[in-house]
Amino acid sequence: MSPIDLLVVTPLAFMILAILAGNRANWLVPAIMPVMAGLSVWLVLLPHDAAHVVGGWELPLGILLRADGIARLMVPATTVCFLAVGLYARSELLPGPGGGSARSQTFWPMMYLMWAGTNAGFLTTDLFNLYVAIEMVSLAAVAMAALGSLQAALRYFLIALVGSLAYLMGVALLFANYDTVDTTLLAGIGRPDLATRFALAVMTAGLLIKTALFPLHGWLPPAHAAAPAPASALLSAIVVKLGFVILVRLWFEAFPESAGSAVMHLLGGMGALAVLYGSAQAMRQDRLKPLVAYSTVAQIGYLFLAFPLVAGAQHPSGAWAGMMLHGVAHMLAKAAMFLAAGLMLKAAHGDRIADLVGLARAMPITVTAFGLAAVSLMGLPPSGGFTAKFLLLHAAIEQGAAIYAAVLVIGGLMAAIYLFRPLAVAFSGSDMPAVETGAPLRAAAPLALAVIAIALGFAGAAAVDLLVAASPWANEAHSPPEAVQ
Repeated sequence: MSPIDLLVVTPLAFMILAILAGNRANWLVPAIMPVMAGLSVWLVLLPHDAAHVVGGWELPLGILLRADGIARLMVPATTVCFLAVGLYARSELLPGPGGGSARSQTFWPMMYLMWAGTNAGFLTTDLFNLYVAIEMVSLAAVAMAALGSLQAALRYFLIALVGSLAYLMGVALLFANYDTVDTTLLAGIGRPDLATRFALAVMTAGLLIKTALFPLHGWLPPAHAAAPAPASALLSAIVVKLGFVILVRLWFEAFPESAGSAVMHLLGGMGALAVLYGSAQAMRQDRLKPLVAYSTVAQIGYLFLAFPLVAGAQHPSGAWAGMMLHGVAHMLAKAAMFLAAGLMLKAAHGDRIADLVGLARAMPITVTAFGLAAVSLMGLPPSGGFTAKFLLLHAAIEQGAAIYAAVLVIGGLMAAIYLFRPLAVAFSGSDMPAVETGAPLRAAAPLALAVIAIALGFAGAAAVDLLVAASPWANEAHSPPEAVQ
């Protein structure tokens, strides 16, 4: 069994162990940490575009797991997020008479199921297996949302079901048209005919629902705002990224000939509206978690605003690097922000921004983590978010895309307005509120994620080179890669 397989099998094995362990499942986190960290490092060190065919079957019958640039970028970032959230949740979701038992027994198996599905989604090239992966993630996400609000979870479930059916319909159409749904094979035989375009249209619509791009975002704010902090962190940082990565593979790897300017500008326009709408809604909130949830709606918009900039560039490396760096920086910063917000609200004994008065003195580490995450989301130097948005802005100006450039600037200013507000309240007042001393790891986890998000900005040219290596153009041949045993 290759390390690529183990990245999927290991979390599934821990899911079973978590079910069997019941209330003691939180003790499994220290066991999985070195295993998954080691496998992620091993994945990065594999030869470029190394792959493994599960079961030894040749394509198109076999299932290809490919360690391409996107996988080597997203899997380690995902591992960091899951490990930080797991350490945080060990002390947050303790079993006991206070109501933590049911949450603990639900959260841990679902976290490992989501982890396995996410890794499978980043590694596989088969569109049907991507459907299986995204359903694993959606199932876990619905269960996590139900920990906070059953109504929000049911709403999420019904909307996600529509997205799943649309995506599966598109996969069936592609199989009928090409007798395969593997992206590495479709890249060589795909053609922009009517059946292909219709399949791509319904698949894109389904994945946009999963990704919560405006105006298909209705399920996201209620689900993220009501869930416990560890669940909110995973929903915002992880779940929406898988649909985005599948769309990247569809439009830029499997069917680049079908990615006409009209389609790209439609996605870019929806992304621009998401930035403005999500930011405006975040500015209107008087509760902290809904503010952070609407920030997710806005930040997702940048990922799709980048689509026409990548497709329209003569040399798309800069726009591509900006898009993918934003995905990773947002993943880290948003997980850090939701974890920090959970600690701040628990200390404030309320959910309103006005309740945060004086928390900067009472819990400086947590407020620092929130502030560093905000710096990255606002796109201020020297963060990873700044580098990502600078690359996108440079690409927009270079292509004369004035509207996208304006949205990038205005979105950053609006983010500064709504994210500075809770920070200003936390630093206000002269008294120090009494705060219960919790487990040190709960404060360390969001700080570590936020520091990494900032550190991405110091990587400079090295980070851009790595991101360019993750592009579909880094490997000019689209033939299936040679399997690694």
